[in-house]
Amino acid sequence: MPRDHMHPDQRSPAAAGAPLSSAETPFLELLARGASGDAYEQPVLLARAEGRSTEWIVALEQAKLLALRVRSELEGRRRREAELSALFETAHDLAGLRDLDAVLQAIVQRARSLLGTDVAYLSLNDPARGDTYMRVTEGSVAARFQQLRLGMGEGLGGLVAQTARPYVTDDYFKDGRFQHTLTIDAGVRDEGLVAILGVPLTLGHHVIGVLFAADRRARVFEREQIALLGSFAALAAAALDTANLLTETRSALADLERANEIIRDRSGVIERASDVHDRLAQLVLHGGGVHDVAAAVSQVLDGTVEFTEAATTPARALETARAEGHAVRHGDDWIAAVIAGGELLGALVLRGHPGLDPVDQSTLERAATVTSLLLLARRSAAEAEQRVRGELLDDLLDARDRDPRLLRERAARLYADLDATHVVLAARLDVTSADADQEASARRRLWSAASHLAATRHGLAAARDGGTVLVLPLEGGDTATAVARRTARHLGTAVQESVTVGASAPVEAPAAHPEAVAAAYDESRRCLDALRLLGRSGDGAAAEDFGFLGLLLAGDRDIAGFVDRTIGQVVAYDERRGTDLLQTLDAYFACGMSPARTKDDLHVHVNTVAQRLERVGRLLGADWQSPARVLEIQLALRLHRLSAPTQR
Repeated sequence: MPRDHMHPDQRSPAAAGAPLSSAETPFLELLARGASGDAYEQPVLLARAEGRSTEWIVALEQAKLLALRVRSELEGRRRREAELSALFETAHDLAGLRDLDAVLQAIVQRARSLLGTDVAYLSLNDPARGDTYMRVTEGSVAARFQQLRLGMGEGLGGLVAQTARPYVTDDYFKDGRFQHTLTIDAGVRDEGLVAILGVPLTLGHHVIGVLFAADRRARVFEREQIALLGSFAALAAAALDTANLLTETRSALADLERANEIIRDRSGVIERASDVHDRLAQLVLHGGGVHDVAAAVSQVLDGTVEFTEAATTPARALETARAEGHAVRHGDDWIAAVIAGGELLGALVLRGHPGLDPVDQSTLERAATVTSLLLLARRSAAEAEQRVRGELLDDLLDARDRDPRLLRERAARLYADLDATHVVLAARLDVTSADADQEASARRRLWSAASHLAATRHGLAAARDGGTVLVLPLEGGDTATAVARRTARHLGTAVQESVTVGASAPVEAPAAHPEAVAAAYDESRRCLDALRLLGRSGDGAAAEDFGFLGLLLAGDRDIAGFVDRTIGQVVAYDERRGTDLLQTLDAYFACGMSPARTKDDLHVHVNTVAQRLERVGRLLGADWQSPARVLEIQLALRLHRLSAPTQR
């Protein structure tokens, strides 16, 4: 049929006067009114029913998939916004703490609402009676359940308290990991609970209780939900700590009332504690950052407080502060660890203030807690950026036909310059755990630390092949070896484990040469494997560090570079002076390193051979005749001969 006589629906949408982009219109309307996921099939079904063209159907299908992705992303953002809002509201309640029960009730209510569970409840340990009891419940209907008192170590809560780790069961009565008792099982049965998640409430390294979320049906809790409940548990522990601190303060005030001198000595300290409490609350409410917290505490404590990375903080003092859960003195400074969920995020350091009052010490510790909350609140946004960086790096490694212009634009939005020279690094943990969860957690920490490093260095990072791959810019005067070693130290300190890093040779303009990035990644992995085989776990290196073995590791087989590094000074000397040092070296090795036989082969005096070898030693170093150097020099000599033009 002639084209001009085709039915309008048999032609392409563009030919029919309707651009392909118009296929997106019904889906934009669905997005605008917040329609359900099922509604997104209707435009496609309607088009099929109307007999629209194949091109139109394909365009609709593509628009539908894109709209569903946007809808999913919007829902995820709304969910994260709701979670962050609840955490900030709870932090606000904590900042204005007047009624501990009201704060704990609000925490449990918000946890139940955001996780969408039937029941949420909080239990606290009773050291005096040696058991644990229900403190707050939400959604519970069974009186016996609400009044449960459990022996230490019993039930799922006992397992959480013993290990100080979250535990989850999708069917309580079929789970044999924890100790069942008649009392507990009866209470759980009365309440009708099936799936239960418990996370610890910790102060320092002590578990003081457990926060639970439970459903009356089988359910699998996601990692994000476990982390969210852990954040609420941290706030509940902070509320209890604050209440205890207020109780201690009131008791101290009662004692101070009996002595005016003590009142005068302590009044300034209490005012400072109240001041920092209000300042920190305002910072949380107005979206302040960690450096704002440090500045506020500096004013209150009349000193200089700084937030420092874990890698730049004295390791022993930081580890003590982390283990004890309190600020510790280091020389004239005080160090308070900033911790979230067992992960070390950094430290608050009070400089030059050795005589710190106990209340001021608590103020520094409280500021460290607030700092950890702020870092957690911003982590969700950072993780989104990390995923974008990882996707860009995956495209560089896997999709080598990507448009360089689009790669540059995507990188620019991440403040990365893919036209600069970069180094590709492969990083991997050097320890394996029998516990799969622990090993997975360690890998996640490695990826998180690598992503943070990539963001600060304007590079890229992604989890890959059981480890992490980074692409970092090579600054002037730096080398691939230096970058690899520095990265190994940085990541090892961040994750508290040994990390080995292999580096590629520099890659120029990765956006224009994506295939070079993939080859460089293979080279960095070979270098990483070589380090581990050589027993250099926890170190960093590039192929150039392995001498002639580097030829086997390097993706581009940089023979000229190897020859130049090994005997380049001798070659240059011969070219400048017109000498025969290379010929003498060849003859020397061919004669079994015997000067007497060498002088016969060259038809010169033995003293001439000795003088030439002495000159070689000054050019190559005193150890040039060691077995390892001899092997490399002989290989370089042979490669030099093979690469030299044939003399006619």
